[in-house]
Amino acid sequence: MPSNRKTLIILSAVGVAMLGVGFASDPLYDTFCKVTGYGGTPKIADDNLSEVLDRTVTVEFDSNVAQDLPWKFKADQRRMDVQLGQSGLAYYTVKNTSDEALTGVANFNVMPIKAAPFFVKTDCFCFEEQTIQPGAEMSLPVIFFVDPQLDEDKRLDDVKTITLSYTFFPAEKGTLSAPEPAAQTVPATN
Repeated sequence: MPSNRKTLIILSAVGVAMLGVGFASDPLYDTFCKVTGYGGTPKIADDNLSEVLDRTVTVEFDSNVAQDLPWKFKADQRRMDVQLGQSGLAYYTVKNTSDEALTGVANFNVMPIKAAPFFVKTDCFCFEEQTIQPGAEMSLPVIFFVDPQLDEDKRLDDVKTITLSYTFFPAEKGTLSAPEPAAQTVPATN
């Protein structure tokens, strides 16, 4: 009987450990991708303190919306030439075509993947959820630069064009409505 108890304790500990790893894997993977640029995830920076080089790359802008989010979303410019280290400012426009307020979140990707660690966003609408009222349209900015260290890696000499792609998804499963205004209480008069 003691051997069965020992086996049960070991299996329970393994199960709890696997459950913990399962919950921790998504945030750990996201952090890994942001730090390394793995999987086309660009770096995020606070300030652009880099030097500007003569080398120029073309940044193309792509926009998509998930099927279950009734929004129109487009880049205001199709492409932009920037020097390595130079800040770029691009705008996207999003419109809620439904008859209710909806909240969405934009996921992003950079192609080619090998250039992703060098694409740095200093400010972006994708850093937080966007709530848009019915029929409303918003202009959404993104400020970025391409790290001059891209020029130091000879494997990246062929990178002439970088595509920044966004896809908007509903912030939660289904649609979200704007919160109802709180009821106001009026104090009774004597």
